[in-house]
Amino acid sequence: MEQARTEAVSGGANVRWFAGLAVAIFAWLAAYASLTPFADGVVRLIGVDPHTRLGDALQFFFYDTPKVLLLLAGIVFAMGVIHTYISAERTRDLLSGRRLGVGNVMAAGLGIVTPFCSCSAVPLFIGFLQAGVPLGVTFSFLISAPMVNEVALALLFGMFGWKVAGLYLVLGLSVAIVSGLVIGQLGLEHQLEDWVRAIQSRGAVATTENPRAWPERIRAGIAHVKEIVGNVWPYILAGIALGAGIHGYVPEDFMAGIMGKSAWWSVPAAVLIGVPMYSNAAGVIPVVQALLAKGAALGTVLAFMMSVIALSAPEMIILRKVLKPQLIAVFVGVVSVGILLVGYVFNLVL
Repeated sequence: MEQARTEAVSGGANVRWFAGLAVAIFAWLAAYASLTPFADGVVRLIGVDPHTRLGDALQFFFYDTPKVLLLLAGIVFAMGVIHTYISAERTRDLLSGRRLGVGNVMAAGLGIVTPFCSCSAVPLFIGFLQAGVPLGVTFSFLISAPMVNEVALALLFGMFGWKVAGLYLVLGLSVAIVSGLVIGQLGLEHQLEDWVRAIQSRGAVATTENPRAWPERIRAGIAHVKEIVGNVWPYILAGIALGAGIHGYVPEDFMAGIMGKSAWWSVPAAVLIGVPMYSNAAGVIPVVQALLAKGAALGTVLAFMMSVIALSAPEMIILRKVLKPQLIAVFVGVVSVGILLVGYVFNLVL
């Protein structure tokens, strides 16, 4: 009798938690679907003309800030719940594989189907670290997700044909995989910030031998959101504010003037120009088209595009809360070398 009463109470608690979770998911989806009207409405409320540079920058800021925060909260919550099922050791086995590089290939492949900009990819990057995925594997995903996704490939195919899209796919994945392998081989786990290493060291306490009830799993997800979002949100705001300012005020004519094919320094110059900027593939490819129309070389412009969406300054600002400066410098250096090679290959082949 007592056991039946206990099970009934437990079942009622589960129903309440699932109902609350369903309401939260519905609210999350509604908020995400309302990002564009919200940003446009805030700009109009402020009284700024949306067609001006300032209006463009503000619209960008008020769109991307809730977008990245929603993605961060949603992904970290999901990873927190998943973490109660799968131990860090199992996750590492899944993504690292038995052979060298298999995990990097899997992570880079995952990036193709996740159409995130660089800042939006950071939450899943943090979630991977939280789950104990090897550092080099997480970097393969962080590079691939913004740079080689279906949005970028579809737009490149539509604008330049399958040869350009296919070559970009192969070279972009190569940059992500090789960069992750190099970073993984350097053994820089000690360059993670202390709070991230503390999360990793705790590991997952729930396995098939130690099951949790659903209310406890949901509470674990909420706890992860509070911990990680609480640490990262100021950096997100600062990074997106920088990106919004650059998005609204950087002139295209200046960039096109130095992106010709003849000068050897045009590719590194394009990468240096692209790093401080911030956009996703859908946002930067129209800029690529405009630059090409003004006479810029394809390889040089694609190197610029890769640096914008894989090495943006706002991304570095957000990552600074997770990584120490030495690891950020290694990440930027390794990926920059890969992007430079891609730019030169495109200019030679096409």
